[in-house]
Amino acid sequence: MKRLARDVLLMALATGISRVFGLFRDVTIADRFGVGSSYDAFLIAFFLPHFLRGLLAEGALSTAFIPVFTESLVADKDANRFASNVLSLLLFLFPIVVAAGILFAPTYLSFLASGFAEEELHLAISLSRLLFPFIALVGFSAVFMGILNGYRRFFVPSVAPVLFNLGMITGALILSPRLPNPIFGLGFGVLIGGAGQLLIQIPALYRAGFRFHFTLLPLHPGVRKMTRLMAPAILGLAVVQINLLVDNKLASHLGEGGISSLQYAMRLFQLPLGMFAVSIASALLPRFSAALAHGDNDRFSKHLGEGIAAAAFMLLPAVVGLYVIGGDVIRLLFEHGSFTPAATLRTAHVLSFYLIGLFFYGLVSIFTRAFYACGQTLVPVIASACAVGANIALDLLLVGPMREAGLAFATSIAGCVNAAVLGAFLWRKFHPDSELAVNLLKIAGGAVVVFLVSWCTRSLAGEASQLLKVVIPMTTAVVSYVIYARLSGLWRLMWMGERG
Repeated sequence: MKRLARDVLLMALATGISRVFGLFRDVTIADRFGVGSSYDAFLIAFFLPHFLRGLLAEGALSTAFIPVFTESLVADKDANRFASNVLSLLLFLFPIVVAAGILFAPTYLSFLASGFAEEELHLAISLSRLLFPFIALVGFSAVFMGILNGYRRFFVPSVAPVLFNLGMITGALILSPRLPNPIFGLGFGVLIGGAGQLLIQIPALYRAGFRFHFTLLPLHPGVRKMTRLMAPAILGLAVVQINLLVDNKLASHLGEGGISSLQYAMRLFQLPLGMFAVSIASALLPRFSAALAHGDNDRFSKHLGEGIAAAAFMLLPAVVGLYVIGGDVIRLLFEHGSFTPAATLRTAHVLSFYLIGLFFYGLVSIFTRAFYACGQTLVPVIASACAVGANIALDLLLVGPMREAGLAFATSIAGCVNAAVLGAFLWRKFHPDSELAVNLLKIAGGAVVVFLVSWCTRSLAGEASQLLKVVIPMTTAVVSYVIYARLSGLWRLMWMGERG
């Protein structure tokens, strides 16, 4: 557990650095563009490249790549040739994907943004054609990340998104004021950031011992295995992305700012999810794969229990803390320039409903990695299909009376459904020890402490400055939770357990 905690902390630190820059990026965008039609057009234009990023890059590709690459390392099956073979194939695939995205932009955006006015739709089409090469940059970056994770090098891949955020900040602050339509500066910033995210990993790859050699044929046996893993993974992730498609399509009918308010709330929702849940899941995937490569199911179950406990330890306090001070955080970060007090209230309302599903989405990240390590990729597809069915039904039911908040609530319930289905299948084979339930109860008690402390200190802050309304509750809640963790034994559980 101690080695897992070290890797998780290292990744969380790197991801935290990236998320801080991500928040600065969002603050900059909020100041420049607010909750308005041009940023709505940018978000809908970026939807498909971002969709494919999850489908072909940081989602199915990297998730299927890491177990095969790790197995090749463990079995000494020429892992570097496998990775080179994958990269060489992508040199042919991505130009085709980018060209198709640019050519068919009017077709798919007319569907995605059916609620847009004609001028806004034309802007989205132009932005999409500018943004589509991003998928190639992030696709190669995802393979580099998979190679480094296979070598247990987690810091550089986790900190690489800092360059992406810096690129967007550069676009918003430096390029946008110099262009006739400022939103195009943000588009150029995406490409600059994608290139930086790719290039920063190359020195780390060299230090890890990887050497690229262009090779198409013969295919490494691992490529065929990775393809078999990717096929159902792509289906599962495509099903998940349908949630975002439906949300954006419905939000485009809610008037100006509908998509933007969802986006800003999602940014804060993803802050703890990316820092902690994704870091935990990424650190676990090579451990899951190595345990199964050695035929050690008990070790696999142990890692699974550690991951669930670690996710609860980090995410449950984050849920209650953000519920109490989420509005103050939004006001502090975003409410200036073009971002109005009304936009703050709208975004905070949406965030409160996203938070319901935060812990469950953390579990989905861990459970999905467990199934991919086992090679059982059909189960995540089934779970995702159940979640999407629930999401679409609830979207249509709730969007009328609750508007954007209804879409966020539906997303949270869909995450609960996904985690429940994955957990039910997983528990049929792997059973973390009984101590997990006791630890989860202790963590829930700690979350209650965080809620009470943050709520009381926020109330006492009264008319203090907006910065103090955030810093005082956050600091006192974190200190109280650390004290509680030490007194209850959770601290020893998380950071001083046996090595593994």
